[in-house]
Amino acid sequence: MKATDVIADGFARIRETVHEAVEDLPAERLNARTDPAANSITWLVWHLTRVQDDHIAAAADREQVWVTGGWADRFALPLPAGATGYGHTAKEAGQVRVDSGGLLLGYHDAVHEQTLRYLRDLAAADLDEVVDDRWDPPVTLGVRLMSVLADDLQHAGQAAYVRGALEREEK
Repeated sequence: MKATDVIADGFARIRETVHEAVEDLPAERLNARTDPAANSITWLVWHLTRVQDDHIAAAADREQVWVTGGWADRFALPLPAGATGYGHTAKEAGQVRVDSGGLLLGYHDAVHEQTLRYLRDLAAADLDEVVDDRWDPPVTLGVRLMSVLADDLQHAGQAAYVRGALEREEK
């Protein structure tokens, strides 16, 4: 198995967890927050997808799906167009809302497909390429991909946890 196949499998697991957290939930539950400072399922999934989109697009030297796929317009968020959620305040996180899970899943799936297309074209040697020399040691493509994968999986797990908490609250 190629190293990039292992990374692709990791991103597929994120997609599965995202779908499990979002599917069949009404907008009210997707946008709900367990307390005023907590992140909603909507924000968590939007954020993890925005970060993946941003980082994969930068690595591939492509435009983000957020722009090319018209997702920024469809979401119509009252935030700067380039926002990814990094450093958001509780107020900003609360502004990330959707009318349906289909919007979240559509964007996530589009980014997932771009990620897989990018990974298919990579060779194992490409993972050693330095993509960010602002760090010591400099960040390689492999490390950057694993960083995105790990961060996304954490947020997907948080979204699943929030779903469970909200469902327990209903009972």
